[in-house]
Order: sequence, then C-alpha cells, then structure tokens
Amino acid sequence: MATAQPEWLHLKGSPFEEERFRNVWLLALSTYGVGDIVTTITIAYFSRVHVEANPIVNLSIDLFGGGGFLAMKLVVLYACLGISIWAGRLEDDYLLFYGPPVLLAVVGTIITGVNLGLLLA
Repeated sequence: MATAQPEWLHLKGSPFEEERFRNVWLLALSTYGVGDIVTTITIAYFSRVHVEANPIVNLSIDLFGGGGFLAMKLVVLYACLGISIWAGRLEDDYLLFYGPPVLLAVVGTIITGVNLGLLLA
C-alpha cells in the first residue's frame, strides 16, 4: 500500500539534485558537526590553557555537560535542515535550499580551524 507524501518532502519535479543536496549536507555535517564538536570538546575538557569563548556554548557545557553542547548543535542542525527542506523546497529557492548547509560548512570550517590553531599553538 502506498502512502501519500507531501509535495515538499521529495525532490521529484524540483530544480534540485538529490546528489548535490546530499553532498552539501555531508560537508556541513563533517565541518560543523564533527570538526567543530570534536575540537570544542577537546578544548573544553582536555586543554588546561584554553577555555570556551562562546558564552552560549560555555553555559550549555557548564549546565548540562557535553550532552547539552551536543543537544544545542543538534537543534541548530535540525533547524537548518528544516529551513533547507521545507522553505527551500516549497519555494524552489536555491538560496533557502542550499544556503543553510553552506553556511554551516563555512562556520564549521572557520571554528574548526580556529580551534585547531589554538590546540596546536
């Protein structure tokens, strides 16, 4: 039995390519998700000379530990995914569709680079 899917839940008939969507989100997850999380946790828990400079991240780690930090990262990732799929697909808008993962990838690359620079200095 087939189930009905909302129009915005799939890419058929849209100007977007599934492979490009997957690749841009893999880039965002590897930089913002993995790179930033690993380097931030390394600084927060294992560095004796550095402290977390972002007050929101620092507060989430102080109040809830690493789980609070990971929850905050997941909220940001899911919000961007929602914007990308829902708003971008409904409007067939390239900026709304590809913008959130590209922004996450840029932010993740910068933060990971800064964190690595601090750790290796």
